[in-house]
Amino acid sequence: MARFRRTTKLTQLAIALAVVLATPVTAAGVVLATQLFVPLPAVIPDPEELEAIQFSQVYDVNGELIHTYQQFDQNIPVSPGDIPEVLKEAVIAAEDRNFYGHSGVDIRGTLRALVTDVREGELAQGGSTITQQLAKNAYGIGSDRTIARKLREAVLAAQLDRSLSKEQILFEYLSIVYFGEGAYGIGAAADVYFGKPVNILNASEAATLAGLIPAPSRYNPRADLAVAESRRVRVLDTMLEEELITQQEWQEAVDAPLWLASDGPAPGPHTLVVTPTDEDTRYPWFISYLTRYLADALGDEDLLYRGGLQIFTTLDPKAQVAAEAVTFATLSGIDPVVRTTADGTEVAHTMQMAVTAVEPPTGFVRAMVGGRDFGTDQTNIALKGAGSIGRQAGSAFKPFVLATAFEQGIRPDEVYSGGPLTIGDYSPQNYAGAIYGDMTLRSAMHRSVNTTFVRLMQDVGPDEAVAVANRLGLEVPEIDPARDGSGLSIALGSREVSGLGMASAYGTFATDGVRMPPTPVVRVFAPDGTLVLDRSQPEGEQVLEEATADNVTDVLEGVLTNGTASGKGIGRPAAGKTGTTQDNRDSWFVGYTPTLSASVFMGWDPQPPLDVSYRVKGRALTGGSFPAEAWQDFMVAALDGVPVTDFSEPAPIRDVASEEIQRERRGFSPRAPMASGSTSAGGPYVVDAEPPVAPAPTTTTSSTTTTSTTTTLPSRGGLFDDD
Repeated sequence: MARFRRTTKLTQLAIALAVVLATPVTAAGVVLATQLFVPLPAVIPDPEELEAIQFSQVYDVNGELIHTYQQFDQNIPVSPGDIPEVLKEAVIAAEDRNFYGHSGVDIRGTLRALVTDVREGELAQGGSTITQQLAKNAYGIGSDRTIARKLREAVLAAQLDRSLSKEQILFEYLSIVYFGEGAYGIGAAADVYFGKPVNILNASEAATLAGLIPAPSRYNPRADLAVAESRRVRVLDTMLEEELITQQEWQEAVDAPLWLASDGPAPGPHTLVVTPTDEDTRYPWFISYLTRYLADALGDEDLLYRGGLQIFTTLDPKAQVAAEAVTFATLSGIDPVVRTTADGTEVAHTMQMAVTAVEPPTGFVRAMVGGRDFGTDQTNIALKGAGSIGRQAGSAFKPFVLATAFEQGIRPDEVYSGGPLTIGDYSPQNYAGAIYGDMTLRSAMHRSVNTTFVRLMQDVGPDEAVAVANRLGLEVPEIDPARDGSGLSIALGSREVSGLGMASAYGTFATDGVRMPPTPVVRVFAPDGTLVLDRSQPEGEQVLEEATADNVTDVLEGVLTNGTASGKGIGRPAAGKTGTTQDNRDSWFVGYTPTLSASVFMGWDPQPPLDVSYRVKGRALTGGSFPAEAWQDFMVAALDGVPVTDFSEPAPIRDVASEEIQRERRGFSPRAPMASGSTSAGGPYVVDAEPPVAPAPTTTTSSTTTTSTTTTLPSRGGLFDDD
């Protein structure tokens, strides 16, 4: 194995070296052919008009239009004199350092970018010059990854460089380049992100916008503020290296970090990103998730705003309306708590909430609410990595420890102590300081006894429990001794998770251990009816033994009947688990039926310091209080009219008798390959329904109107249909 790894590394190095050596040769050949042998056109073709843009349309499971990707004016006209020098310098530093020195194609820049990409292991820099990008984006060259296309691009770039001044090229480029969120051109970008005309942008704002160009969805400050901030500073550093700004200008800009207006007043110098204009959509939280998903799946967010796509989603309006209703009802009357810090600063702690619903048999995301108010804060706390790092799971993580135990042959009725426990310098406490005696794991789960599950975690192994959670889709980091110590506290939910991850992972228990990756998309079509993306026939992976998953469900059913969520049943077979973090700062309830899995999160934002606990409407914030009540109301409404189905009868936990098998189960030997499973588009619990069909081809739209084609679509026949 070690020799294989060494061989692989050598192979990768050889490939990288070959690419590094071949690229400048190829580029030189292209330039030579361009300059000497390829006849240049006598007249530069007219640039494509923005009127050729076709806006993409989004439909729910019933075929109803719920969103059009046309958030902002596609272009706010600017004149060359409107563009400040600092913006030109930022774009040149970020995109084409040798812009004023090359003739349209830059061999040195291509080589430098490639070396950086190889060193950093990602596409950190682009190899095309600003002139080449202009040729590709505005003059019909296209974006096919072929030598012929690159040659045409180089030919036109050379012609543009001979025919237009550098200032004209840069102006045309800035007038059409895409900055994300539907903003084409620097005029629209300045308005979208900073709410100001382009001519008054400062160095920090200019660096932010320049940094967006290579990957607008990745570097969008509203999507991930930390990533956008890192990118902003990197552009400023390059400007300083290229002597485009002074040391003082650099320092002043670096000292003004990005700050979202939706986060309230900034604590000091800052670069303010304004709250966006309200989107023309009924379901902004779901659309924010969909946008992120499609940007990754399609590899180009630009397609959403000008590709004329027809996007058929998994959103069920019945479930979505129910999620929004319980969020509004639960948060109504919960006012921010203002705390005065030791230095006299006032901090307002606001209660946030997220509700996410996933269909376990298919992975279809049926509803999503990612916060209190999309109009004031677009951070989608139902997701991780979208401006949110997630929240600690609390005791809602315990089912993953239990599943690990079952996979190792430990049974639900195994007896463990619930008494006081100290392991090294770690002394976990039960909720409210309760002390228990010996009890079964089933009873410990119903009562959510912390000391029992830390003992169980010690037996099954923290690394193994984290591995099981990740197989179910939680995406939690491996144990870091510097942060986690022994890792035993993870049993009590010290890891950050997302609402979507929890709803999806718990749904795996409902499907007998078959993991269905969550998706907001059923099908996506191009304007001509070509199928671009198809998730209508989902395929899953058997990540838990069937007996393991079914026994976890059997235990979790008791949480709703005689456990920490007693009285929160929904009149049909259901299972779930409460979760409450230290000092009642965050709380969860995650529960599921065979046909729907939903997570409800509630917590303070920003979180109060440790040892500070706020009551909510006179009650302690626990998973069994507001989150469980909201989950109950949501599930009753969402499942109204859906046939009642029961969980599978659990088979006995398999004996893990031999020492060899025991070692394998604890992860010391390679796991046996997991089986795959698949379902129809409608899921196995309902009558099958045909997935969306290709709509009639749409027509070209202008920059101020949307497509007017009306398409009649069949019902998706999801789990929330009444038939």
